[in-house]
Amino acid sequence: MKRLPSILVTIAALLGMTTAQKLPPLQLVRTTDLPGITGDMDHLAVDLAGNRLFVAAEDNGTLRVLNLSNGKLERTVKGFETPHSILYLAKQHQLYITDGSKDVKVLNSDTFKVEKLIPTTPGADSMAADKKHDVMWVVAGGKDVNMTRSVLTEINTKEGKVVKQIPVDAAHVEALALQPQGPKLYVNVTDKNYLAVINRSTGKTLDEWRIQQAKQNAPLAFDPANHRLFIVCRDPGMLVVLDSRTGNTIASFPAGGVADGVVFDSIHHRIYVPAGAGAIYPYEEIDANHFRAMKPIPSAIGAKTAVLSPNADYLYVSMSPGEKRVGAKVFTFKVN
Repeated sequence: MKRLPSILVTIAALLGMTTAQKLPPLQLVRTTDLPGITGDMDHLAVDLAGNRLFVAAEDNGTLRVLNLSNGKLERTVKGFETPHSILYLAKQHQLYITDGSKDVKVLNSDTFKVEKLIPTTPGADSMAADKKHDVMWVVAGGKDVNMTRSVLTEINTKEGKVVKQIPVDAAHVEALALQPQGPKLYVNVTDKNYLAVINRSTGKTLDEWRIQQAKQNAPLAFDPANHRLFIVCRDPGMLVVLDSRTGNTIASFPAGGVADGVVFDSIHHRIYVPAGAGAIYPYEEIDANHFRAMKPIPSAIGAKTAVLSPNADYLYVSMSPGEKRVGAKVFTFKVN
């Protein structure tokens, strides 16, 4: 009889474990409608302390500000051309936003007034940031602004000024990632189907790693602790995992079509690919050399860009309505 309580505890623990194993990695908890929008939505940023989600409505020329607690639209900020990527700097109370024009706009994150315009090459789009060292890199130029070359621009976010520019001999360059403890900059050169490894101090190209499994390598995420790069290709939809030191392929998986983002969750050791064809594709990072595809999570057609909250509790996904539909959406998924 004295052993019964411990047995009950063991049974309860096993039942709890079984229940947890049955939970999907993501669970939809809220949908926010954004009426009156056509065309593409783009990237997002989270202000956890301020309870805000920033969403770039690319083809609508606005920044949308949502309440994280209830999902309601709190503010629409106008005055943009084609906003793409958002960097939120809490200590500086600033938002850095690539606007697709020749400038990166710096807004006060409390008043949303433009504090500075940082001139860059036209076509500013994707970005990557190192907040610890007050650095961001921006992809600009290329086919969207009728240029045959692209440009990588380094910006000092403390001073709000351009540090250097590195030309890339390609008309379509997409996402990039920074090595946090080193000089390397990883860049998806989409139209030439390789990942460029650039020394961001010298501007020299160190390697060009060909992507063999698929074409149109675009979204990119990085697990620096395990030296793993997560590349999403669009033709066909595929996730490719590379060793960031050698360029060797570690794994590859189908990833659905029309993805415009990939998120690495370092807390739960997962990768999320929001595929605009209608599902989010999650993958488990078992260790540095082993990965497992999990069951896709239904989303919606056009839901192709995502951001993870800093505490990894929620994944926010923006849905583009496209040219023939009206009304964008933002989905809030709880991470299990």
